[in-house]
Amino acid sequence: MSSSEVFVGVDVSKSELEVGVHPQTRTWKVANNDTGITELAMKLMELQPRLVIMEATGGLERPVQVVLEEAGLPVRVVNPRQSRDFAKALGLLAKTDAIDALMLARYGESVKPEPRPSKDKETRELEALLVRRRQLVHMLVAEKNRLSCAVKSIRPSIEANIAWLKKCLKEIEKETNRFIKNMPVWREKDKIIRSAPGAGPVLSSTLLALLPELGKLNRRQIAALVGVAPFNRDSGTLRGRRCIWGGRAWVRRILYMGTIAAIRWNPLIRAFYQRLIGAGKQKKVAITACMRKFLTALNTMVRDQTMWNPLASPSA
Repeated sequence: MSSSEVFVGVDVSKSELEVGVHPQTRTWKVANNDTGITELAMKLMELQPRLVIMEATGGLERPVQVVLEEAGLPVRVVNPRQSRDFAKALGLLAKTDAIDALMLARYGESVKPEPRPSKDKETRELEALLVRRRQLVHMLVAEKNRLSCAVKSIRPSIEANIAWLKKCLKEIEKETNRFIKNMPVWREKDKIIRSAPGAGPVLSSTLLALLPELGKLNRRQIAALVGVAPFNRDSGTLRGRRCIWGGRAWVRRILYMGTIAAIRWNPLIRAFYQRLIGAGKQKKVAITACMRKFLTALNTMVRDQTMWNPLASPSA
């Protein structure tokens, strides 16, 4: 590392941004609002850091990331689990905003992850529509569960709420479809993805918004990114069962539902599943393997700009 290189960690909270600079080991705070974020960008432009590190914080980090990137600063948002494991490895058991900010700066110096640009405005809007759909689905499931054991006097209230939630869900799905059709690139990708039996509008919109790498990576990379790639669990003489780990959880959940549909309606995936079951594989293992195969096929289709072909085998 050059002696002049500076790494910055930003700990994001709802009201404040704690900024840590390494190797100077200094910190300061700014308000988490438009004025504070602009002030932070100006200070960091003077420092010219090698990298600015933030943790994913449920979306609170996005306005900061966008402004810093627009100022020409290299920014990377990291998984909180990875940065916290790094802190434990350093023996940093105490946790304050200042400690976390400096720890993130040290993480940037040690790991040096590549800056990753934030999603464009259209992708963020599509993601927001998907998040809202997810919230409506959760509320709808909760109300249906309440209805099953509700007393007679409150059932009409719950039924009315269920009807309203269903209406909102239909509206958000229509808006999502309109949004995709208004974007030529997404419209073409959506057509390609949905040509595969089992890939419906929810899976397609989820892949477009939350997996923009689809079609740009090879089959091993895309499987690991989603979290459907098996990893070894061997140590010494122990040979453990291969397990999937990490990845983008929500993409994996939606891919799971799409794969269940594909096992029923997609001849290629159904035959693959039946072959695995016939070979003695557990159902859960077989479904995971089908998820990986289905994802690989979709990745190849988007990469090659081709519609579903059951006779073509997925390639790297």
